[in-house]
Amino acid sequence: MKPKHLTVIIVAIAACCSSRTHAQTAATDSLAMYRVQIDSLDKQLIEILGRRMQVVDAVGKYKALHNIPALQQNRFDALLQKNIALGKAFNLSATLITEVYNAIHKESLGKEASVGAPAKQ
Repeated sequence: MKPKHLTVIIVAIAACCSSRTHAQTAATDSLAMYRVQIDSLDKQLIEILGRRMQVVDAVGKYKALHNIPALQQNRFDALLQKNIALGKAFNLSATLITEVYNAIHKESLGKEASVGAPAKQ
């Protein structure tokens, strides 16, 4: 094989590998962009949960002062149903909403109890 043919083959292989690397880089850059968005949304979720727990703290103190039990099952059930309906508008399953709100509710009851709200009346 003549050196000229070898050069053509090497250039062709380099172009092939270069375009594959470029496509992989573009995909990685796109994935990184999505991950940045997800990280930002996760940060917002945590901030909102933190602010929510501050309100729960105030509610717990109010309940303690007025001898109102931490658990208000009717309130929780209504809140859960409302948010399941809201979640449907965002294509979120009832299972996801239920699991998230059960976790939030459990934490909220613990927070209210920690500031003196009675468990039961």
